[in-house]
Amino acid sequence: MTLPELHLDGWSATKDTLHLYSQIVGKIRLGTTAPRNHWWNVALYVDVRGLTTRRLHQNGTTFEIALDFVDHAAVVRTADGRTRSFELAGGVAVADFDAGLHATLAELGIDVQIKEEPFGVPMTTPFPDDIEHASWDRDAITRFGRVLDWTDAVFEEFSGWFNGKTSPVHLFWHSFDLAVSRFSGRPAAPIDADPVTREAYSREVISFGFWAGDDTIGDATYYSYTSPEPDGLRNEPLSAGEWIPFGAGSLAVLPYETVRTAPDPRRALLAFCQSAYEAGATLAGWDTAGLTSKWCPTPEQLQDLKAGAAATLGRTSARLN
Repeated sequence: MTLPELHLDGWSATKDTLHLYSQIVGKIRLGTTAPRNHWWNVALYVDVRGLTTRRLHQNGTTFEIALDFVDHAAVVRTADGRTRSFELAGGVAVADFDAGLHATLAELGIDVQIKEEPFGVPMTTPFPDDIEHASWDRDAITRFGRVLDWTDAVFEEFSGWFNGKTSPVHLFWHSFDLAVSRFSGRPAAPIDADPVTREAYSREVISFGFWAGDDTIGDATYYSYTSPEPDGLRNEPLSAGEWIPFGAGSLAVLPYETVRTAPDPRRALLAFCQSAYEAGATLAGWDTAGLTSKWCPTPEQLQDLKAGAAATLGRTSARLN
């Protein structure tokens, strides 16, 4: 599979619109699911046609909301066979998307009240008033869907190498990143933050993800961070990518374009994730041997993976064993 280009300046307006659509859909998921640790109950998922809430329940009805990147539509399906949809391809303002989705749910007897304002993003206009964001570039959406599908599959493979507590591969709609997280099994010290952040980082965690890009990070990129961050993390070598300061800590980043153009994109991304994991887990004192799955490549295979990525991506300082 040849991965498509996904430069931010080519689809920024569409990305922001899709992000806000996802927040509306995600808040409906939040309002219809039981709480789970680290807010796993609020996330969206990649499916064969785009993004989905998976199964939800409201007023005795089982239903699903999907953002369909093939037919370019918002789709609601119920377990009793009813389907309603409306087109997005012509460019639908966030206000109209919000009204249309609530009207569709109301017609099916399953409308859900949400807090009608964005969360954790620069855009602050309440959803019912937002007529600014109304872009839908069909080609960009199709390319983004392909990238999500491919990335989701690689993250699923990498996730299988770990036998400790692991999140699903899911898309968090507040930051609009596809992510998977590993946990040491130990609690983290309480942090002085809002309730959402406190719950998210209540346990020691190493996260890996894909951002579509924004004004802070630039073009689409893969990332990893360790929380709490151990001393010296930024000095640890990576097979691919680099450490950058981010907030109060450090972030390992590997541009999507570097992965896309690598001789073997899958191996490049796996090597990045593995080296970032080893850096954080080793310094933080995780039981890396005990947390290694039987499905994980052998130490020799991991060494070859990291060495190959370091060589093809021009890195010579990565820890290879």
